[in-house]
Amino acid sequence: MQRHMLIFGMGYTATRLANKLRADGWLVTGTRRMSGGDAMAFDDEVAVMTALENATHILSSVPPMGEGGDPVLLKYGAAIAASQVSWIGYLSSTGVYGDTGGAWVDESAPVGEGRRTARAEADLAWQALRDDVHIFRLPGIYGPGRSALERVEEGKANCIDMPGQIFSRVHVDDILSAVIAAFVGPAGVYNIADDAPASQNDVIEYACDLLGQKWPELLSLDAAGLSPMARGFYAENRRVANGKATRLLVWKPQFGNYRQGLKALHEARRGGD
Repeated sequence: MQRHMLIFGMGYTATRLANKLRADGWLVTGTRRMSGGDAMAFDDEVAVMTALENATHILSSVPPMGEGGDPVLLKYGAAIAASQVSWIGYLSSTGVYGDTGGAWVDESAPVGEGRRTARAEADLAWQALRDDVHIFRLPGIYGPGRSALERVEEGKANCIDMPGQIFSRVHVDDILSAVIAAFVGPAGVYNIADDAPASQNDVIEYACDLLGQKWPELLSLDAAGLSPMARGFYAENRRVANGKATRLLVWKPQFGNYRQGLKALHEARRGGD
């Protein structure tokens, strides 16, 4: 029987996963808000239910609608819960942990105390849907076309004067390998992050070095003129531990730190010149 993945939300990460699975012989069906390309409209209930009935695996990458709840669970949750699929996954966020003052956090930590309360509620709702759901909590995602290299080139990179501010991140291809490892791994909640949390300034400065550009001026948070969303990014400070995924999924990030990841992206871009 051909493996059939139904993906809700064909965004950046999910599209890359779909491409990889198709290359490996999978049938992949996806949804978007509006139909187009290789995806059907999320609200096309006939098409979605047909795909759901034939799927062997389901993954949702759709974020919650603020206080409106998780759109996938609201519309298709009952059908997913009653389905005969052998695997279910949900792409969540490490933002559910809130601010830890730079301390390490693992999957046993409480959730819902930060600014991402809607995401935390969706995370918990997916866990409660069935006892075989895999939850992947993701930090800042970077990869081809979506990294500090592009932000530096576009003049959008900032260095903020906030000593001790630490973030975790993960290369998109390491998310893919973790999801694939989880096809045969136990259900549960997993942090999928690299091994070396670092300040955003370090990442930007290294990207500048790779591109042969000067480092941005160090600015205060107020002077940087950031959007409310970007300011919220700096309101939380934590290090995300990935030990559970490395143990139970037998997974290891290919890009253990931002230097490895950015260098590989830079070399790939130069190879395409």
